[in-house]
Amino acid sequence: MTNLAVEFAGIKAKNPVFTASGTCGFGQELNEIFPIDKLGGIMVKGTTLQPRLGNNTPRIAETPSGVINCVGLQNPGLEKVLEGPLPWILQHDLAVLVNISGGEPADYAELARAIDAVPGVAGLEVNISCPNVKAGGMAHGAHPETAAAVMKAVRAVTDLPVVVKLSPNVTDIGEIAKAVEAEGADAVSLVNTFLSMVIDVNRRKPLLGNIMGGLSGPAIRPIAVRMVWQVAHSVKIPIIGMGGISSGEDALQFMMAGANAVAVGAATMVNPLAPVQIIDEMAAWCEKEGVADINEIVGAALPAGVRDCGCI
Repeated sequence: MTNLAVEFAGIKAKNPVFTASGTCGFGQELNEIFPIDKLGGIMVKGTTLQPRLGNNTPRIAETPSGVINCVGLQNPGLEKVLEGPLPWILQHDLAVLVNISGGEPADYAELARAIDAVPGVAGLEVNISCPNVKAGGMAHGAHPETAAAVMKAVRAVTDLPVVVKLSPNVTDIGEIAKAVEAEGADAVSLVNTFLSMVIDVNRRKPLLGNIMGGLSGPAIRPIAVRMVWQVAHSVKIPIIGMGGISSGEDALQFMMAGANAVAVGAATMVNPLAPVQIIDEMAAWCEKEGVADINEIVGAALPAGVRDCGCI
């Protein structure tokens, strides 16, 4: 039997498959379909200091091989999350990463400090795709300086493993990764969604209530794999790869490009069983190929110089 267990950045998981933040809430609904303990881990719904109602509807638009969403980080706020959803998910046998979002670095620090005090949390996933209030609404992850400022604020208040979720809507994602690594990030996750738009030709207006949204699904997978490959060349910290994963082969591509684990998102909207099927497909591939340990394939497609420099 192939060993599917992974350990990276101080995070231990029975297999490398997580569910991506924003796609499965805190796991309650998914647990009605299959025991979520089968997962390696879960990135829970993005949490903010105060409750958020999210953006105006419509919030979802289907596209060929993908979906655009503009949910707008709807969540009950930190206090309610700490009271109910988080204690519930922490009862299960899987690695729980709490995704946090804020308007400025101090917001992230306050969230990180509060979650740091909760026993059982495996780590934080810091979403730097959020608008920077002090920079006129530009995403924190759009520039190395603002990404580093968020990471620095979080690192100052927590010893939990910190995974920074990178935005693909940048010129050089490797530079952003290096900036957060320099400020103490333990790992990075990528990619978040791609800024997109749909026009309702009958109304002659944008379809989504927020005008623009984030594209996810199979359409983005080749771009996401390319970005994981680039980041693996840029930093020495571990990577969680995501973006359009809907099969075991998709997940293997990310790991061969340099990811230590993967996250499944949009696929669960089509097939809620996708994450466990992906785990089974990865295990079957390893058995067929004689791979005794899933970790052996991490960075397998990278040049030897990159694999051997400590980046993987």
